[in-house]
Amino acid sequence: MGVEEEYLLVDAEGVPTGVADAAVRAYERGGGEPADEGEPGGGLEKELQEQQIETGTHPCVDLSELAAELRDGRRRAAGAAQQAGGRLVAVATSPVPGPTTLSHGARYEAMAQTYALTVREQLTSGCHVHVSVADDDEAVAVLDRIGPWLPVLLALSVNSPYWRGEDTGYASIRSQLWNRWPTAGPTAPFGSAQAYRDTVAGLVATGAALDPAMIYFDARLSPRYPTVEIRVADVCLRADDAVLVAALARALVETASRQAADGFAPTHTRVEPLRAATWRAARTGLAGDLLVPPSLTPVPARDAVAQLLDHLRPALQDSGDLTTVQELLAGLWQRGTGADEQRAWALEGGLPGVVEHAVEATLA
Repeated sequence: MGVEEEYLLVDAEGVPTGVADAAVRAYERGGGEPADEGEPGGGLEKELQEQQIETGTHPCVDLSELAAELRDGRRRAAGAAQQAGGRLVAVATSPVPGPTTLSHGARYEAMAQTYALTVREQLTSGCHVHVSVADDDEAVAVLDRIGPWLPVLLALSVNSPYWRGEDTGYASIRSQLWNRWPTAGPTAPFGSAQAYRDTVAGLVATGAALDPAMIYFDARLSPRYPTVEIRVADVCLRADDAVLVAALARALVETASRQAADGFAPTHTRVEPLRAATWRAARTGLAGDLLVPPSLTPVPARDAVAQLLDHLRPALQDSGDLTTVQELLAGLWQRGTGADEQRAWALEGGLPGVVEHAVEATLA
Protein backbone atom coordinates (compact mmCIF):
# COMPACT_ATOMS: atom_id res chain seq x y z
CA MET A 1 0.00 0.00 0.00
CA GLY A 2 0.98 3.62 -0.44
CA VAL A 3 -0.52 6.95 0.53
CA GLU A 4 -0.68 10.29 -1.30
CA GLU A 5 -1.38 13.35 0.83
CA GLU A 6 -2.33 16.83 -0.39
CA TYR A 7 -1.55 19.81 1.85
CA LEU A 8 -2.35 23.49 2.04
CA LEU A 9 0.42 26.11 1.85
CA VAL A 10 -0.11 29.19 4.03
CA ASP A 11 1.78 32.37 4.88
CA ALA A 12 2.73 33.72 8.31
CA GLU A 13 -0.86 34.89 8.91
CA GLY A 14 -2.33 31.53 7.95
CA VAL A 15 -3.66 32.73 4.59
CA PRO A 16 -3.26 30.36 1.61
CA THR A 17 -0.19 31.38 -0.40
CA GLY A 18 0.80 30.35 -3.92
CA VAL A 19 4.35 29.07 -3.47
CA ALA A 20 4.04 25.46 -4.64
CA ASP A 21 6.22 25.93 -7.71
CA ALA A 22 8.95 27.60 -5.66
CA ALA A 23 8.71 24.87 -3.01
CA VAL A 24 9.15 22.08 -5.56
CA ARG A 25 12.14 23.86 -7.11
CA ALA A 26 13.70 24.38 -3.68
CA TYR A 27 13.15 20.71 -2.85
CA GLU A 28 14.81 19.50 -6.04
CA ARG A 29 17.71 21.97 -5.72
CA GLY A 30 18.34 20.50 -2.29
CA GLY A 31 18.75 17.02 -3.75
CA GLY A 32 15.18 15.85 -3.21
CA GLU A 33 13.89 12.94 -5.22
CA PRO A 34 11.97 14.25 -8.27
CA ALA A 35 8.45 13.00 -8.82
CA ASP A 36 8.30 10.23 -11.39
CA GLU A 37 5.10 9.45 -13.26
CA GLY A 38 6.07 5.79 -13.39
CA GLU A 39 7.30 5.24 -9.85
CA PRO A 40 5.33 6.01 -6.68
CA GLY A 41 6.67 7.79 -3.66
CA GLY A 42 9.46 9.98 -2.49
CA GLY A 43 8.86 13.12 -4.51
CA LEU A 44 7.08 16.42 -4.08
CA GLU A 45 4.47 17.46 -6.64
CA LYS A 46 2.38 20.49 -7.46
CA GLU A 47 -1.40 20.24 -7.48
CA LEU A 48 -4.21 22.06 -9.26
CA GLN A 49 -3.62 25.26 -7.29
CA GLU A 50 -0.36 26.96 -6.38
CA GLN A 51 -1.59 26.99 -2.77
CA GLN A 52 -1.29 23.18 -2.58
CA ILE A 53 1.40 20.55 -2.65
CA GLU A 54 1.38 16.75 -2.61
CA THR A 55 3.64 13.99 -1.31
CA GLY A 56 3.45 10.24 -1.74
CA THR A 57 4.96 7.30 0.09
CA HIS A 58 6.78 4.43 -1.52
CA PRO A 59 4.91 1.12 -1.47
CA CYS A 60 4.91 -0.24 2.08
CA VAL A 61 3.95 -3.52 3.72
CA ASP A 62 4.31 -2.73 7.44
CA LEU A 63 2.30 0.00 9.15
CA SER A 64 5.40 1.15 11.01
CA GLU A 65 7.18 1.61 7.69
CA LEU A 66 4.20 3.53 6.32
CA ALA A 67 4.06 5.78 9.38
CA ALA A 68 7.75 6.62 9.02
CA GLU A 69 7.28 7.41 5.32
CA LEU A 70 4.30 9.67 6.02
CA ARG A 71 6.12 11.62 8.71
CA ASP A 72 9.23 11.93 6.57
CA GLY A 73 7.15 13.16 3.64
CA ARG A 74 5.50 15.80 5.80
CA ARG A 75 8.86 16.96 7.12
CA ARG A 76 10.34 17.20 3.62
CA ALA A 77 7.33 19.08 2.31
CA ALA A 78 7.36 21.46 5.29
CA GLY A 79 11.05 22.19 4.75
CA ALA A 80 10.50 22.94 1.07
CA ALA A 81 7.53 25.16 1.88
CA GLN A 82 9.63 27.08 4.40
CA GLN A 83 12.35 27.69 1.83
CA ALA A 84 9.69 29.13 -0.48
CA GLY A 85 8.33 31.43 2.22
CA GLY A 86 5.32 29.33 3.20
CA ARG A 87 4.20 26.81 5.78
CA LEU A 88 2.68 23.35 5.39
CA VAL A 89 -0.65 22.50 7.00
CA ALA A 90 -2.66 19.29 6.74
CA VAL A 91 -6.20 20.64 6.60
CA ALA A 92 -8.62 19.66 3.86
CA THR A 93 -9.96 23.20 3.39
CA SER A 94 -8.57 26.52 4.54
CA PRO A 95 -10.08 27.96 7.74
CA VAL A 96 -8.98 31.44 6.62
CA PRO A 97 -10.20 33.02 3.36
CA GLY A 98 -7.58 33.34 0.67
CA PRO A 99 -6.91 33.35 -3.08
CA THR A 100 -6.50 30.48 -5.50
CA THR A 101 -3.88 30.60 -8.24
CA LEU A 102 -3.98 28.00 -10.99
CA SER A 103 -0.75 26.03 -11.34
CA HIS A 104 1.12 26.39 -14.63
CA GLY A 105 0.53 23.77 -17.31
CA ALA A 106 -1.59 23.11 -20.38
CA ARG A 107 -3.67 20.46 -18.62
CA TYR A 108 -4.55 22.72 -15.72
CA GLU A 109 -5.47 25.50 -18.15
CA ALA A 110 -7.72 23.12 -20.07
CA MET A 111 -9.40 22.08 -16.82
CA ALA A 112 -9.99 25.72 -15.89
CA GLN A 113 -11.53 26.47 -19.29
CA THR A 114 -13.77 23.39 -19.21
CA TYR A 115 -14.93 23.32 -15.58
CA ALA A 116 -14.88 27.07 -14.80
CA LEU A 117 -15.95 27.94 -11.23
CA THR A 118 -15.44 24.38 -10.03
CA VAL A 119 -11.72 24.79 -10.75
CA ARG A 120 -11.46 28.35 -9.44
CA GLU A 121 -12.96 27.35 -6.10
CA GLN A 122 -11.20 23.98 -5.85
CA LEU A 123 -8.80 24.41 -2.96
CA THR A 124 -9.31 21.11 -1.17
CA SER A 125 -6.88 18.46 0.06
CA GLY A 126 -7.51 14.73 0.20
CA CYS A 127 -5.81 11.52 1.23
CA HIS A 128 -5.55 8.77 -1.40
CA VAL A 129 -4.67 5.21 -0.42
CA HIS A 130 -3.30 2.82 -3.05
CA VAL A 131 -3.53 -0.93 -2.47
CA SER A 132 -1.88 -3.33 -4.89
CA VAL A 133 -3.97 -5.85 -6.84
CA ALA A 134 -3.07 -8.63 -9.24
CA ASP A 135 -4.97 -7.28 -12.25
CA ASP A 136 -7.97 -5.25 -13.37
CA ASP A 137 -10.38 -8.13 -12.79
CA GLU A 138 -9.46 -8.32 -9.12
CA ALA A 139 -9.52 -4.53 -8.88
CA VAL A 140 -13.07 -4.21 -10.22
CA ALA A 141 -14.27 -7.08 -8.04
CA VAL A 142 -12.91 -5.08 -5.09
CA LEU A 143 -14.54 -1.82 -6.22
CA ASP A 144 -17.89 -3.58 -6.52
CA ARG A 145 -17.75 -4.66 -2.85
CA ILE A 146 -16.13 -1.87 -0.84
CA GLY A 147 -18.39 1.06 -1.73
CA PRO A 148 -20.86 0.79 1.20
CA TRP A 149 -17.99 0.98 3.72
CA LEU A 150 -16.18 3.99 2.26
CA PRO A 151 -18.33 6.59 4.08
CA VAL A 152 -17.05 5.19 7.38
CA LEU A 153 -13.48 5.91 6.22
CA LEU A 154 -14.57 9.45 5.41
CA ALA A 155 -16.07 9.83 8.89
CA LEU A 156 -12.79 8.75 10.49
CA SER A 157 -10.81 11.31 8.45
CA VAL A 158 -13.08 14.40 8.52
CA ASN A 159 -10.86 17.49 8.70
CA SER A 160 -12.59 20.39 6.92
CA PRO A 161 -15.27 22.17 8.96
CA TYR A 162 -14.40 25.66 7.68
CA TRP A 163 -14.74 27.29 4.26
CA ARG A 164 -13.95 30.91 3.41
CA GLY A 165 -13.80 31.94 7.03
CA GLU A 166 -17.00 30.38 8.32
CA ASP A 167 -18.09 27.19 10.03
CA THR A 168 -19.99 25.25 7.40
CA GLY A 169 -21.80 22.96 9.82
CA TYR A 170 -20.09 20.03 8.11
CA ALA A 171 -17.25 17.93 9.44
CA SER A 172 -16.01 17.48 5.85
CA ILE A 173 -17.03 20.29 3.54
CA ARG A 174 -14.19 19.12 1.27
CA SER A 175 -16.17 16.06 0.24
CA GLN A 176 -19.18 18.23 -0.63
CA LEU A 177 -17.07 20.60 -2.71
CA TRP A 178 -15.22 17.74 -4.37
CA ASN A 179 -18.47 16.12 -5.48
CA ARG A 180 -19.11 19.08 -7.78
CA TRP A 181 -16.80 17.36 -10.28
CA PRO A 182 -18.97 15.43 -12.77
CA THR A 183 -17.06 12.17 -12.26
CA ALA A 184 -16.78 12.28 -8.46
CA GLY A 185 -18.60 10.20 -5.86
CA PRO A 186 -19.74 6.63 -5.27
CA THR A 187 -20.38 4.10 -8.00
CA ALA A 188 -22.69 1.14 -8.55
CA PRO A 189 -21.12 -2.27 -9.23
CA PHE A 190 -19.48 -2.53 -12.64
CA GLY A 191 -19.53 -6.30 -12.93
CA SER A 192 -16.38 -6.64 -15.02
CA ALA A 193 -13.14 -4.92 -15.87
CA GLN A 194 -14.41 -4.31 -19.39
CA ALA A 195 -17.52 -2.60 -18.07
CA TYR A 196 -15.32 -0.35 -15.92
CA ARG A 197 -13.13 0.54 -18.91
CA ASP A 198 -16.20 1.24 -21.02
CA THR A 199 -17.60 3.52 -18.31
CA VAL A 200 -14.35 5.48 -18.11
CA ALA A 201 -14.12 5.77 -21.90
CA GLY A 202 -17.71 6.95 -22.06
CA LEU A 203 -17.15 9.67 -19.45
CA VAL A 204 -14.07 10.91 -21.29
CA ALA A 205 -16.01 10.91 -24.56
CA THR A 206 -18.75 13.10 -23.06
CA GLY A 207 -16.25 15.69 -21.82
CA ALA A 208 -17.14 15.01 -18.18
CA ALA A 209 -13.46 14.06 -17.85
CA LEU A 210 -10.59 15.31 -19.99
CA ASP A 211 -8.73 12.03 -19.54
CA PRO A 212 -8.80 8.91 -17.33
CA ALA A 213 -6.84 10.72 -14.60
CA MET A 214 -9.95 12.89 -14.09
CA ILE A 215 -12.09 9.92 -13.11
CA TYR A 216 -12.66 10.96 -9.51
CA PHE A 217 -14.72 8.05 -8.17
CA ASP A 218 -14.50 7.50 -4.39
CA ALA A 219 -12.53 4.39 -5.34
CA ARG A 220 -11.07 3.69 -8.77
CA LEU A 221 -8.43 1.80 -10.71
CA SER A 222 -5.35 3.99 -10.54
CA PRO A 223 -4.38 5.33 -13.98
CA ARG A 224 -0.70 5.31 -12.88
CA TYR A 225 -0.11 2.22 -10.75
CA PRO A 226 -1.42 -1.39 -10.51
CA THR A 227 -3.61 -0.50 -7.55
CA VAL A 228 -7.08 0.17 -6.29
CA GLU A 229 -7.04 3.83 -5.26
CA ILE A 230 -9.39 4.80 -2.41
CA ARG A 231 -9.94 8.56 -2.57
CA VAL A 232 -12.81 9.24 -0.17
CA ALA A 233 -10.84 10.61 2.82
CA ASP A 234 -9.94 14.15 3.81
CA VAL A 235 -6.22 14.71 4.28
CA CYS A 236 -5.73 13.80 7.93
CA LEU A 237 -4.56 16.40 10.41
CA ARG A 238 -2.28 13.88 12.11
CA ALA A 239 -0.10 11.24 10.48
CA ASP A 240 -1.45 8.59 12.87
CA ASP A 241 -4.93 9.01 11.42
CA ALA A 242 -3.57 8.64 7.88
CA VAL A 243 -1.98 5.34 8.96
CA LEU A 244 -5.33 4.23 10.38
CA VAL A 245 -7.19 5.07 7.18
CA ALA A 246 -4.56 3.25 5.11
CA ALA A 247 -4.67 0.14 7.28
CA LEU A 248 -8.45 -0.03 7.06
CA ALA A 249 -8.36 0.61 3.31
CA ARG A 250 -5.93 -2.25 2.75
CA ALA A 251 -8.07 -4.56 4.87
CA LEU A 252 -11.15 -3.52 2.89
CA VAL A 253 -9.42 -4.44 -0.37
CA GLU A 254 -8.21 -7.78 1.01
CA THR A 255 -11.62 -8.63 2.46
CA ALA A 256 -13.40 -7.77 -0.78
CA SER A 257 -10.93 -9.80 -2.82
CA ARG A 258 -11.54 -12.82 -0.61
CA GLN A 259 -15.31 -12.37 -0.90
CA ALA A 260 -15.08 -12.27 -4.68
CA ALA A 261 -12.88 -15.39 -4.74
CA ASP A 262 -15.42 -17.17 -2.52
CA GLY A 263 -18.31 -16.23 -4.80
CA PHE A 264 -20.04 -13.66 -2.56
CA ALA A 265 -21.97 -11.15 -4.65
CA PRO A 266 -21.85 -7.38 -3.99
CA THR A 267 -24.42 -6.25 -1.41
CA HIS A 268 -25.69 -3.08 -3.12
CA THR A 269 -26.89 -2.07 -6.55
CA ARG A 270 -27.83 1.63 -6.42
CA VAL A 271 -25.87 4.84 -6.02
CA GLU A 272 -28.52 6.91 -4.23
CA PRO A 273 -28.15 5.29 -0.77
CA LEU A 274 -24.37 5.50 -1.11
CA ARG A 275 -24.60 9.22 -1.80
CA ALA A 276 -26.76 9.57 1.30
CA ALA A 277 -24.23 7.60 3.36
CA THR A 278 -21.40 9.83 2.13
CA TRP A 279 -23.39 12.96 2.93
CA ARG A 280 -24.17 11.67 6.42
CA ALA A 281 -20.49 10.99 7.11
CA ALA A 282 -19.50 14.43 5.80
CA ARG A 283 -22.14 16.21 7.83
CA THR A 284 -21.33 14.88 11.31
CA GLY A 285 -18.22 12.70 11.07
CA LEU A 286 -18.04 10.56 14.19
CA ALA A 287 -20.44 12.79 16.15
CA GLY A 288 -23.71 11.43 14.73
CA ASP A 289 -25.12 8.42 12.92
CA LEU A 290 -23.54 6.63 9.97
CA LEU A 291 -25.12 4.34 7.39
CA VAL A 292 -23.61 0.86 7.24
CA PRO A 293 -24.18 -2.17 5.01
CA PRO A 294 -25.97 -4.26 4.19
CA SER A 295 -29.10 -2.22 4.91
CA LEU A 296 -27.49 1.25 4.91
CA THR A 297 -29.67 2.30 7.82
CA PRO A 298 -28.42 4.76 10.48
CA VAL A 299 -26.50 3.55 13.52
CA PRO A 300 -24.37 5.54 16.01
CA ALA A 301 -20.88 6.20 14.67
CA ARG A 302 -19.19 4.07 17.36
CA ASP A 303 -21.36 1.12 16.35
CA ALA A 304 -20.61 1.72 12.67
CA VAL A 305 -16.86 1.72 13.29
CA ALA A 306 -17.18 -1.41 15.43
CA GLN A 307 -19.09 -3.14 12.62
CA LEU A 308 -16.40 -2.14 10.13
CA LEU A 309 -13.74 -3.55 12.43
CA ASP A 310 -15.65 -6.83 12.75
CA HIS A 311 -16.00 -7.00 8.97
CA LEU A 312 -12.25 -6.54 8.54
CA ARG A 313 -11.02 -8.52 11.52
CA PRO A 314 -9.78 -11.64 9.64
CA ALA A 315 -7.80 -9.53 7.17
CA LEU A 316 -6.40 -7.31 9.93
CA GLN A 317 -5.37 -10.34 11.96
CA ASP A 318 -3.68 -11.98 8.98
CA SER A 319 -1.69 -8.82 8.18
CA GLY A 320 -0.74 -8.32 11.83
CA ASP A 321 -2.44 -4.90 11.83
CA LEU A 322 -5.32 -5.50 14.25
CA THR A 323 -3.61 -4.37 17.45
CA THR A 324 -2.17 -1.25 15.81
CA VAL A 325 -5.55 -0.35 14.31
CA GLN A 326 -7.24 -0.76 17.68
CA GLU A 327 -4.64 1.49 19.32
CA LEU A 328 -4.96 4.13 16.61
CA LEU A 329 -8.74 4.05 16.90
CA ALA A 330 -8.51 4.49 20.66
CA GLY A 331 -6.37 7.58 20.16
CA LEU A 332 -8.80 9.01 17.62
CA TRP A 333 -11.79 8.47 19.91
CA GLN A 334 -9.93 10.14 22.75
CA ARG A 335 -8.79 13.31 20.96
CA GLY A 336 -11.46 13.57 18.26
CA THR A 337 -11.25 13.99 14.51
CA GLY A 338 -9.41 16.78 12.77
CA ALA A 339 -12.74 18.61 12.45
CA ASP A 340 -13.31 18.26 16.21
CA GLU A 341 -9.85 19.61 16.98
CA GLN A 342 -10.22 22.53 14.58
CA ARG A 343 -13.50 23.60 16.19
CA ALA A 344 -12.00 23.35 19.68
CA TRP A 345 -9.06 25.53 18.64
CA ALA A 346 -11.42 28.07 17.06
CA LEU A 347 -13.17 28.52 20.40
CA GLU A 348 -9.80 29.27 22.00
CA GLY A 349 -8.22 31.61 19.46
CA GLY A 350 -10.38 32.10 16.39
CA LEU A 351 -9.62 30.86 12.89
CA PRO A 352 -6.02 32.16 12.73
CA GLY A 353 -5.40 30.14 15.89
CA VAL A 354 -6.78 27.06 14.15
CA VAL A 355 -4.12 27.36 11.46
CA GLU A 356 -1.33 27.83 14.03
CA HIS A 357 -2.33 24.71 15.93
CA ALA A 358 -2.84 22.74 12.72
CA VAL A 359 0.65 23.62 11.44
CA GLU A 360 2.06 22.11 14.64
CA ALA A 361 -0.18 19.04 14.51
CA THR A 362 0.80 18.35 10.89
CA LEU A 363 4.34 17.52 12.01
CA ALA A 364 3.52 16.11 15.45
